[in-house]
Amino acid sequence: MSDAQNTLAVRLGAAARSRDSWLQLLKFGVVGGSGYLINLGVFAFLSGNLGVYHAVAAIGAFCVAVTSNFLWNRYWTFGPGEGLAHLQAARFLAVSIACLVINLVVLELLVRSGMGELGAQAVAVAVAMPFNFLGNKLWTFT
Repeated sequence: MSDAQNTLAVRLGAAARSRDSWLQLLKFGVVGGSGYLINLGVFAFLSGNLGVYHAVAAIGAFCVAVTSNFLWNRYWTFGPGEGLAHLQAARFLAVSIACLVINLVVLELLVRSGMGELGAQAVAVAVAMPFNFLGNKLWTFT
């Protein structure tokens, strides 16, 4: 096991035993829940009302939700800490884009399998959420 893997394993283990980590996860879930509703609302408006292609609608919904989520996570869930806002925003965006890729892959697979677009988006966002939390806890807001 490399030093980086060992360090990550130690950090994950310590985080799992910390009461504060579980409170952060709860707050992250609340913020994520609001972002989820924002995402689905914007997605439904773009794809349903405006007829925007589902992948483009997902990206538009992501842009609106990620802005709200960054602000709430920075000031309520994790706190700004000693990080500079613009650096945290860049990291948050990088983690969010990685999770958007997961979201888009799952969305496309579900839509192609016959699932409705809104239901598929709901599942895809939920699948990406754990990766989003870990990325932001361990990298963005350290």
